[in-house]
Amino acid sequence: MPTQTSFPSLTNHFLVAMPELKDPNFFQTVTLICQHDENGALGVVINRPIESLALHDVLNQLELGVELDQPAILEPVYAGGPVHNELGLVLHESLGAWQSTIPVGEHMGLTSSRDILESMANGTGPKNALLSLGYAGWGAGQLESEIHQNSWLTVKARPDLVFDTPPHERWEKSMEAMGLDLSRLASGAGHA
Repeated sequence: MPTQTSFPSLTNHFLVAMPELKDPNFFQTVTLICQHDENGALGVVINRPIESLALHDVLNQLELGVELDQPAILEPVYAGGPVHNELGLVLHESLGAWQSTIPVGEHMGLTSSRDILESMANGTGPKNALLSLGYAGWGAGQLESEIHQNSWLTVKARPDLVFDTPPHERWEKSMEAMGLDLSRLASGAGHA
């Protein structure tokens, strides 16, 4: 029988940094929470592309044969968070049949196995995917405490904000998805 938790899971929600959050790791970030339970939370920042690193660079470093006629190989790699930034994680639409995938809601998955990168290199990978280096992690109760301190707002995740919205617009669009106007957001506003 599954263990009951006393808090709602934020899996498949965006964690949107409040304007006052000045931590350089999370300033104006949108993090997709991929796993959240009584032991803590794991997420991937979706709006921090690494300027000098594209998917094809990583695939070539891994010596995977890259099909050059794919537009997806030109996509940027993202700084997914400050934890284990040497670890590559692929956030993708649809769950697929990869070796090591965490389902993120019904429409997305987070995969850490090499087989997804191989399929992306040969053109058979997921249609929509985002490769991140590293992730964001919180220990038991830590994320809930930060939300209570008004560091973050939460909203149900939407694949279109991850895969169809330009990275530099994702923070503001996530705020808009909550019905918030950044120009009118008062300092200290947030969860009651």
